[in-house]
Amino acid sequence: MSEEASRESRIDRAVRRLDRAATLLDQRISRRIAEAEAQAGSLIDGDRARLATELDSARSRERELEAAGAEASQALAVAISELRAAIGEDDQDGKA
Repeated sequence: MSEEASRESRIDRAVRRLDRAATLLDQRISRRIAEAEAQAGSLIDGDRARLATELDSARSRERELEAAGAEASQALAVAISELRAAIGEDDQDGKA
């Protein structure tokens, strides 16, 4: 085998090794990207679930506060009516 053919053979082998290494690197990068995307998706799902729970809790608290506000408003109306009756105001004579 001539020196030139030997050199080409070594270059061909080196090119094949480089090609295999590049292919393996590409596969590893693809796997890492897929793993990162899956992990990010699960983190987002976890955040979404946590935020939905917090939203439900906030809405429940809002309903409780609205009910308490309505009860307080009704109690104030009754108290005002009782105070007016106690001091002798009559809503029918227009002094209210």
